[in-house]
Amino acid sequence: MKLIFATHNKNKLLEIAAMMPSNFELLSLDDIGCNEDIPETSNTIEGNAILKADYVKQHYNLDCFADDTGLEVEILNGEPGVHSARYAGNRKNDEANISKLLDELKATRNRKAQFKTVIALNLQDHQILFIGICTGKITRGPRGTFGFGYDSVFQPDGSDKTFGEMTLEEKSTFSHRGKALRDLLDYLGS
Repeated sequence: MKLIFATHNKNKLLEIAAMMPSNFELLSLDDIGCNEDIPETSNTIEGNAILKADYVKQHYNLDCFADDTGLEVEILNGEPGVHSARYAGNRKNDEANISKLLDELKATRNRKAQFKTVIALNLQDHQILFIGICTGKITRGPRGTFGFGYDSVFQPDGSDKTFGEMTLEEKSTFSHRGKALRDLLDYLGS
């Protein structure tokens, strides 16, 4: 089965591709000639996933799925949330985002956080959402060089490692994106 993953993000593509069964052909936006940066103008994670999936369906008439992910920190009332990629400004900059987050949390002991991923699947004439949540905490400083985004400062419950210290295989057993993708694959009957 051929499926379009509505992303230009090479890191997300690697994570998803590592979990896909061999009977799926995974294509990115680049693979279908979509060079647009699809606007993410919703104020919810669900809304942004839907916007991206709908864009591909409307402009390319292809079955696809899109995800949106946010880091939600309890003491910050769910921030950075939908603004996770641009937390420190309009340019997506992982180091600046991490620095701002750690600065915001330096005076607090409550470091509870969760990653939330929503995958919107557009298949033929219907849409289905899959949600994955991974609870954990924000560490006092970055640890590890794997992954991207906030991975080096997020330690999932049940592990003594941050996502930044985990291989893709290790991360997929805990991760929000892995949980949502497993539900999508179950739905597709893989």
